[in-house]
Amino acid sequence: MADHLLEVRNLSVEFHTVNGVVHAVRDISYHLDRSETLAILGESGSGKSVSSSAIMNLIDMPPGRITSGEILLDGEDLLTMPAEQRRRVNGSRIAMIFQDPLSHLNPVYTVGWQICEAMTTHGMASDGARSEALRLLGRVGIPDPENAMDKYPHEFSGGQRQRVMIAMALALKPDLLIADEPTTALDVTVQAEVLALLKELQQETGMAVLIITHDLGVVADIADRVVVMEKGVLVEGGTVRDVYKNARHPYTKKLIAAAPGKGNMHEPIAVGEPLLAVKDVRKFYGAFEALKGVSFNLMAGETMAVVGESGSGKSTLARVLLRLEEPDGGSAQWKGKDLFQMPPGELYKLRRDLQMVFQDPTQSLNPRMTVYQLVSEAWVIHPDILPKAKWRERVAELLDQVGLSQEHMSRYPHQFSGGQRQRIAIARALALEPQLIICDEAVSALDVSVQAQVIELLDRLRRDMGIAFIFIAHDLPVVRDFADHVMVMEKGDIVELGTVRQVFDNPREDYTRALLGASLDPDPDVQSARRKARQAGLAATVPPLKRSF
Repeated sequence: MADHLLEVRNLSVEFHTVNGVVHAVRDISYHLDRSETLAILGESGSGKSVSSSAIMNLIDMPPGRITSGEILLDGEDLLTMPAEQRRRVNGSRIAMIFQDPLSHLNPVYTVGWQICEAMTTHGMASDGARSEALRLLGRVGIPDPENAMDKYPHEFSGGQRQRVMIAMALALKPDLLIADEPTTALDVTVQAEVLALLKELQQETGMAVLIITHDLGVVADIADRVVVMEKGVLVEGGTVRDVYKNARHPYTKKLIAAAPGKGNMHEPIAVGEPLLAVKDVRKFYGAFEALKGVSFNLMAGETMAVVGESGSGKSTLARVLLRLEEPDGGSAQWKGKDLFQMPPGELYKLRRDLQMVFQDPTQSLNPRMTVYQLVSEAWVIHPDILPKAKWRERVAELLDQVGLSQEHMSRYPHQFSGGQRQRIAIARALALEPQLIICDEAVSALDVSVQAQVIELLDRLRRDMGIAFIFIAHDLPVVRDFADHVMVMEKGDIVELGTVRQVFDNPREDYTRALLGASLDPDPDVQSARRKARQAGLAATVPPLKRSF
């Protein structure tokens, strides 16, 4: 028996591109023992996902190339293992769950078929595979597993799809589970449940978990040890508590300092007539009422945060306010004029004042356009804003504001990480210098330091230019730092509305208290106490979570 279940020794990975060689991973070493959880923490481009892809043999070669190192599983080097044996190891001894389950589940096959395939490929009989798939779906909390087996991925919520992927990964009882940003896009309550599920399954099976994340709260909640990566180099490692409390490397200190939720709460000061007055807005999809009479006011230069779980109506509200979908009742007065009654020509002129940053930049950015074309397209549509001679200079300024560089202008969206694509989407929205920006989970996929930078940018724009924001988010510490008011939505209703201080310090509703209790804290001591209270159901402010996702 080897000293460690997994041992990575002096691993280096590079990619050959038209712009030269990119050294993605540089001589890193770490180990992972049975029943242990190791977190790899770092920002986009740090090499954390590349190193885990090397373990699973998922690096495209070419253009990738492993130039040095060993990856030992129970003392046997995966890098020198024959291809057939390596394929048998993947799935049976090492499994992986990905950041975006919708992209990694086949849309044309039922989830039951896909879970069964993972087992039949490794020699299990079809009848036994179906029985095990049913058991696994029940174990990961999918309601009515018998019917769920015959559903397709798009018929599940984001949290349920992640549970399906966990079931698939556990089908062959692996010794090692690699989780690559498994909760980034999930609501706080769903995130808490998924992390608790992983911990429960680990205790049941004794598997080791390697979790890749940029979220310090996730590290504090689930990991035993953490290693920190920057630009392909492993810069620090140790127990979670030791690294958080006694960080030595400047990069680690920067990540910890950038964690949201530590700033002063905003106190609304705006007076006068509202910029946007929303009254009794309703939206139906057939017999289903997605918005049930939503009403609120937004002042110029204010931020209204909208929080709630998937299905609460947050994104539907955003689309209706922008007339991307037509409402079925109510009004939205923009400077005294009803947005819902505006003719197309008048609405077209108003579009420059109302912009939106969508949740998924992969879907909202045209893959055939370069970054320069994407950002400058606003001035093609509204040519009176900026002379063409100044477009390139202004695009460079906008990219710099959101943490990108001028050299990114010639690249296409697929050449960026998810966080970088979201920065492009924010730069695109800022190009028209709008009066209102609706951010639909606009910073959920960003690294903590970039997230802090973007929030600071948006806050500065609000102060300097009077831009108002409707800020849809599931990251409550970010809401605490950025918003003036908080609207809590549940199943199409507003269940609580007040200033940030009112909602965070004195929540009235059990639903709001559940959201606040499920939020993760980067301090491992605070998060440990919060997790124990949540599990025990002892704290009045942290009721037990319902397994509804």
